Amino acid sequence: MGLGVGIVGLPNVGKSTTFNALTKAQNAEAQNYPFCTIEPNKAIVPVPDKRLDELAKIVNPNKIQHSTIDFVDIAGLVKGASKGEGLGNQFLSNIREVEVILHMVRCFDDENITHVEGEIDPIRDIEIIETELIYADMTQLEKKIEKLKKQAKFDKEASAQLEVANALMAHVEDLKPIKTFEDLEDEFFIVLNKELKFLSNKTIIYGANVDEDSLLEENDYVKKVKEYAKANDSDVIMLCAKVEEELVGLDDDEAKEFLIDFGVEESGLEKIIHTAFDKLGLQSYFTAGVVEVRAWTIHKGCKAPAAAAVIHNDFEKGFIKAEVIAYDDFVACGGELKSKEAGKLRLEGKDYIVQDGDVMHFKFNV
Repeated sequence: MGLGVGIVGLPNVGKSTTFNALTKAQNAEAQNYPFCTIEPNKAIVPVPDKRLDELAKIVNPNKIQHSTIDFVDIAGLVKGASKGEGLGNQFLSNIREVEVILHMVRCFDDENITHVEGEIDPIRDIEIIETELIYADMTQLEKKIEKLKKQAKFDKEASAQLEVANALMAHVEDLKPIKTFEDLEDEFFIVLNKELKFLSNKTIIYGANVDEDSLLEENDYVKKVKEYAKANDSDVIMLCAKVEEELVGLDDDEAKEFLIDFGVEESGLEKIIHTAFDKLGLQSYFTAGVVEVRAWTIHKGCKAPAAAAVIHNDFEKGFIKAEVIAYDDFVACGGELKSKEAGKLRLEGKDYIVQDGDVMHFKFNV
């Protein structure tokens, strides 16, 4: 669906290691020096969903297909990135193309792993990155304001947009992120945001990268990150990127046993994927047949015809109705036929808002 999550942070905090584990492949070079990632690595990551396995036990399909998210591993930013320091401007433009930011923060001590700032301080690290995002937005706004000033002389709409842009500039000049601007619902702000793709207006998930000893009990670094995130209405996922990478290649049972040894029930990366999927405003509905059991990705609030279009545009054009069984009913009854016999299959029309986990079959005529 073209929706993406960008993994950002200072150099050498575990971004590429996390990316390797997310993609189940060693295709992002992880080295102990800054800027080892030059071009952004992109990968399509399946969304873990145990409901698909339960459906497959009933239907016995030839294959299972998950919903997916695009993850982008963006090279480490440094102080001054908005002015071109390090490899700054190139990577700021990469962040502009994603919808959600996974901000990796180092929350462990290890004298063998270099820190670009010399010492561990997760809040300082967060503020360095987020200040650079604000500065980058400021630069974009300055250019836009100059254009609007010229247009405003003969265009009333440009004049109104200029007023909002000036208010935004005053906001970011106080080093406040655009997401805290008071008029986010203003039509002219929405136009500006769509065009300029403000970096400091993007949803942030903090990935607190800890050592193995801190998986069971969060350390002081993590506590500070959680306090900061709470004050900024953001989520924190604690993980040990090193452990997550070691899970690569293990089958499900081995991975589960491996996590149990660390006293952890669920992979931190699975939490990240699920949280990112939610923050992107996405959900899944299912189709369940002998050929495949599949999760289809749609936006929350999506109506049945638009959901059908995810399978094929013709399904939306010729939409007649949708046969719908709630996931819990499908599993409890043991399949489509028994769900129908139990009166759990519903016929829904064009105005039906698809619910997460609906098992669906579309009737159409083209």
